[in-house]
Amino acid sequence: MYRALTWWLLTRHIDVTDAATVAASATRPAIEVATDPDAPVVTVDGADVSGPIRDRLVSNAVSAVASVPEVRRHLIARQQEIIAKACAEAGGIVAEGRDIGTVVAPDAAVKVFLTATETARARRRAADLAGDPVATVELTRTEQARRDRLDAPQMEQAADAVAIDSTTLNVTGVIGAIVALAEARRTAGSAWRI
Repeated sequence: MYRALTWWLLTRHIDVTDAATVAASATRPAIEVATDPDAPVVTVDGADVSGPIRDRLVSNAVSAVASVPEVRRHLIARQQEIIAKACAEAGGIVAEGRDIGTVVAPDAAVKVFLTATETARARRRAADLAGDPVATVELTRTEQARRDRLDAPQMEQAADAVAIDSTTLNVTGVIGAIVALAEARRTAGSAWRI
């Protein structure tokens, strides 16, 4: 959602470092996030922006937008609405983000803090950006390190989150580890809230 708002601001040539203007714009676009895992779509004012919100321009600007208190209040409330609706309608949801377990859904029954080395993260991200000739692993690592520094307040591990180091895992391995954790919690009788 932060990326979607950032994309919207950038496409309108709004200075993302102007906190007052960003704050005043936070509620203008209609940002929707689909909760169907078979159709993971993000839309802004009805347009599918799932691809564009992952480009380097958005990645390098999103921290400025996400640090604006009015933006955070608005998008956290929207995320909590989406989670509550999915829990009521489908019995639960898997949500990901830098502060989901600490701020957005602190009462979630299962929390995972996914980590990987800087090099592994940079390789994965550079592979995602394969169509961008500038996105080398080294440049990607530098950009990620900058974003991590800027986003540090939102990147704390929740005290009750289980850390999973994904450095040597592929997507299937990560999903397997998370599913095993969720199944163990369900077996132990934890209520499903997210």
